Amino acid sequence: MSNQTYIVATAHSWNHRVFEDRLATLPGIWRLITTREELTLELIDSLRPRYVFFPHWSHRVPREILDAAECVCFHAADVPYGRGGSPIQNLIARGHRDTVVTALRMVEELDAGPVYMKRPMSLEGLGEEIFLRLAGTVADMIRDLAAEEPAPVPQDGESVVFRRRTPEESRLPAEAPTLAALFDHLRMLDVEGYPRAFLDVGDLRLEFSRPALRAGHIDADVRITRRR
Repeated sequence: MSNQTYIVATAHSWNHRVFEDRLATLPGIWRLITTREELTLELIDSLRPRYVFFPHWSHRVPREILDAAECVCFHAADVPYGRGGSPIQNLIARGHRDTVVTALRMVEELDAGPVYMKRPMSLEGLGEEIFLRLAGTVADMIRDLAAEEPAPVPQDGESVVFRRRTPEESRLPAEAPTLAALFDHLRMLDVEGYPRAFLDVGDLRLEFSRPALRAGHIDADVRITRRR
């Protein structure tokens, strides 16, 4: 039997809760890492984990870690379509209503490694709802990966790479083709850690959250601050 020690590296609070509620009780020894400083070659050498899982990890993983352990990341796109940054926001901006979550072995080239498994996921709802849904989907995938240990297979098809969105792209567009398209812009940014949709009026910044699409209009909470 292979080593049943696993590391889960994630910096986001919703994944911390999922780890405690759904992963820490699985068979084996489970270790949670929440900061880049904790992820060291010394730790890998001491634990010799079967897998190091990276659900929503924002840092580049050093080559020495990739070489020392089987590292698995989870990308919210049907790779090779949608490699790159901000996959959920880029997919919604392109009109997608659902996606595929891909578990893939990490290599030096971003999102280019072989694929262990894929799972469908809806993109409906506000950004925070989507990311909570993603955390649950990834937890199921981690459970199955630990239990089944599937062999990853190379990606197949044409690569389409998304560019990571910038904070400026959260600005409300001057014109939107439809009210539904404007709602998509608002909802996809309503999540912890992302620049919310905003509009500048003079020296004031209006940031929008909790949007709701109504018949003929959008309701939303607005936070007003002075720009520095």
